[in-house]
Amino acid sequence: MKRLLGRVVIGLIGALAVVYVGDWAVWRVRVAMGGGMGKVTVASMTSVTLKDNKEEYFYNGSAVEDCSQSIFPQAGSGACWWLNRHKIVFEK
Repeated sequence: MKRLLGRVVIGLIGALAVVYVGDWAVWRVRVAMGGGMGKVTVASMTSVTLKDNKEEYFYNGSAVEDCSQSIFPQAGSGACWWLNRHKIVFEK
């Protein structure tokens, strides 16, 4: 049973590595062709803790963030699909 579990774990790690390398290769080809990067407008909010464990939120404005059009984050930027689903950034 341990041997089977070990093989499954190694197989999953190998599959994840193959998907990541493939995603990186496709992203590099897109960048070379003039695409591969995008921009998403993200709103920023600051939360401040008040008395009695209450919180108050302050809107800090919005900013345009660079993002990579890939499955995984590339070039130090988040993936566009992730930023499109999480357009509000909360800071404490």
